[in-house]
Amino acid sequence: MVTAETAVGLPALVLLAAMLTWGLVAAGAQIRCVDAARIGARAAARGDTDALARATAAAPRGAKVAIDLDATTVRATVEAPCPGPGRLAALLSVRLTATAVGAREDVLAGGG
Repeated sequence: MVTAETAVGLPALVLLAAMLTWGLVAAGAQIRCVDAARIGARAAARGDTDALARATAAAPRGAKVAIDLDATTVRATVEAPCPGPGRLAALLSVRLTATAVGAREDVLAGGG
């Protein structure tokens, strides 16, 4: 009797563990997207020429980083795919996005 219950319950526990692990990976990737957007916006606001490279280095693998300069602000956007676990990759994949905005320091200081 115990063997049958274990045979039914074990796959459910494995699936639950896989989903929890995927959730932690997705949360970590989202935090990396937020950090990369902040790094890119801060570097671009200072006028660094390598702001895009810095943001890309901080972003998760496969992320798309865009930095848009406005008259007085800088907007950095990071988008990254987060596929689901194993065979559920196509079904559970999500796209993570983070945006950060900063005031351009060169404009505020009157330098440009």
